[in-house]
Amino acid sequence: MGDRPRIKNEAQYDALRDQGNSKEKSARIANSPNAGKRGGEASNYEDRTKAELYEQAKALEIEGRSKLKKKDELISALRNH
Repeated sequence: MGDRPRIKNEAQYDALRDQGNSKEKSARIANSPNAGKRGGEASNYEDRTKAELYEQAKALEIEGRSKLKKKDELISALRNH
């Protein structure tokens, strides 16, 4: 483990890798601002504003996010990332 960059939430990273996710995707999710939140503490996408969803998409570096004009398009992109 000494040769990979520091991961904020190691357990989440390992679980994501075990599920077959790439190293890059697993690290991005495990290092996200909500990585330490558990038990439904993170707010639902539907409860967030379009601006908040866009910022989350930006933080996750979702390609094509500037073309997503509707809230439900951003939600779909975040869920399928």
